[in-house]
Amino acid sequence: MAAMSNVRSHDDTWDIATSVGSTAVMVAAARAKETDSPNPLIRDPYARLLVAGAGTGMWENFLDDSMQERISGADPQAAAVFANMLSYQAVRTHFFDSFFTAAVAGGIRQVVILASGLDSRAYRLAWPEGTVVFEIDQPKVLEYKSATLAEHGAVPTADRREVAIDLRQDWPAALRAAGFDPARPTAWLAEGLLMYLPAEAQDRLFEQITELSAPGSRVSAEAVRHTAEEQRARMRERWEKMSDDLGIERTVDIADLTYNDPERADVTEWLNGHGWSATGTVSTDEMQRLDRWIEITDEDYQGGFSTFVVAERN
Repeated sequence: MAAMSNVRSHDDTWDIATSVGSTAVMVAAARAKETDSPNPLIRDPYARLLVAGAGTGMWENFLDDSMQERISGADPQAAAVFANMLSYQAVRTHFFDSFFTAAVAGGIRQVVILASGLDSRAYRLAWPEGTVVFEIDQPKVLEYKSATLAEHGAVPTADRREVAIDLRQDWPAALRAAGFDPARPTAWLAEGLLMYLPAEAQDRLFEQITELSAPGSRVSAEAVRHTAEEQRARMRERWEKMSDDLGIERTVDIADLTYNDPERADVTEWLNGHGWSATGTVSTDEMQRLDRWIEITDEDYQGGFSTFVVAERN
């Protein structure tokens, strides 16, 4: 079996500026960058506010308008990789926004966002009246988001309910205690989550989702693929070199936070075998469909980072 991360532990915790929590700032920075672009795929008016107050420093470099030009001067191939990385975040957000739009159009009024991080969909999407959005994440992450947005007068567009608990604990009980009704169809989202779980924890997560899902429920997920350790080492080396060339302090290494488990189940196949009807879209295909993919010669980045899965409970 491939080596696992030597940083994570079974009981580790974090706030928005450390460990897995800080990766939510990276994603929010990418959303802010996309929102400010000439023809944005998505609009998140809260992303920049959430990045500015997080105190991570590293990810704020995404917001620097000169970053792309600086990277191009140091390594043109790395510039294409960086552009694709930002575009990936925009395309991913767009895909899951569309998932929720379709779910509520189909009558679903109960939504659960797993490991919600700095997700602002409860504030920025046009939810139908009566929609309840449950956000599950570590207490300090939820506290930071709600306090920051409240300071700027942001008001949720749905009945937003925080479920402050680690997904390794009894989150189904905490979700029920917050008013979740397993008899009602639910739209579930696992975005930016599965790579931070070992294979067995991913299986258990989807078992729990299935147990809580009434017929007609839907789930969407960002399913990651296993990457050869040699390839991961090359990608890490390129990121470190680019950071050093640009003078960016590396306060966190995502590779140390993720589980590159070769035994990880294919999410589409797992769901299809456990009472769901699922399909998957390779991320590069979706990026090309939306004209957001830059062709690159580096084979390490050509295979598609993930698959976007959508399923409905039978």
